[in-house]
Amino acid sequence: MKAVFLNGHGGNEVVQIGERPTPERQPGEVLLRMSASTLNQVDLYMRNSGAGITHQLPQVMGIEGFGHVHACDADSGFAVGQPVLIHAGIACGVCEFCQRGDDVLCTRIALVGEHRDGAWSEYLSLPARNVLPAPTYLQPVEAAALGVTHLTAWRMLMTQARLKPGETVLIFGIGGGVSVAALQLAKALGCRAIVTSRHRDKLARAQALGADHGIHTPEEDVVKSVMALTGGRGVDVVVENVGEAVWGAAMKSLVRGGRLVTCGATSGDQPPADLRRIFIRQLQIIGSTLGNRQEMVDLLAFCERHQIRPVIDRVFPMQQAHAALDMLSASQQFGKIALDLRA
Repeated sequence: MKAVFLNGHGGNEVVQIGERPTPERQPGEVLLRMSASTLNQVDLYMRNSGAGITHQLPQVMGIEGFGHVHACDADSGFAVGQPVLIHAGIACGVCEFCQRGDDVLCTRIALVGEHRDGAWSEYLSLPARNVLPAPTYLQPVEAAALGVTHLTAWRMLMTQARLKPGETVLIFGIGGGVSVAALQLAKALGCRAIVTSRHRDKLARAQALGADHGIHTPEEDVVKSVMALTGGRGVDVVVENVGEAVWGAAMKSLVRGGRLVTCGATSGDQPPADLRRIFIRQLQIIGSTLGNRQEMVDLLAFCERHQIRPVIDRVFPMQQAHAALDMLSASQQFGKIALDLRA
């Protein structure tokens, strides 16, 4: 089968586009014919080093995807030809976290595209539990984005930060996939959304999606702007995946008792803790990544109810995976960069 795979670590020179063995479906698994995927920061991380993530080379890339059932067990609940999404976290099912239903915390979790072959291929075989029916109102590349980007934003906002209708949320770095997804979910929930960006055009696009206010960070101070917009109160929730560069502003923008939820550290992972502010103002700092299977079920129902369509900036054919990775690395996108996997 055709696939995009790593044969080393470095730049695009280690990203190969060519033949890999077609996976053999095991009992209890569903074999998918893949159609679409979208790019995530972890794809760059796996290409660059993959440090700390147990994996073997060569390895197919890609952690989320849309496809159709190609083969399955008769009692799997699926039908050949059915459109489906993948849930990237393959859990052990027996550890304490799996037993309590939070499989994303599984002590032996294996993530598609990180610990094992990923979705950037013609075929992918997964346990039936990791396959879910796809929303019928979305195009393949739109549906593919829900499995990681929107799922990550869903867990951040709904599970970890417990965002409620009417609250105010500050979203850093609008334009990235998780930030745009968080904006869409927050507005659908009935919240006020303030977004930041270094690019005026991204702020304009965010406001067209429903953002209430945009802060242009090269010219405006985030904390002063937030306080002006909230009458000196601050926001209830901060969503960020930038890390060190925005950490101080993120904490100072929170109302007393506010919640900061983070899922990344693209600018550095060692910000000043500012412990006095945390305990005096009783702030909550919450880490988050991906989401469990039930959260994905809930997300899909919410998106269907509100007809949420992930924002796709550009679609590349599989053969142009290098160009897609370059675009992601340069942070040029607003929303998601997608791959058409129909080789």
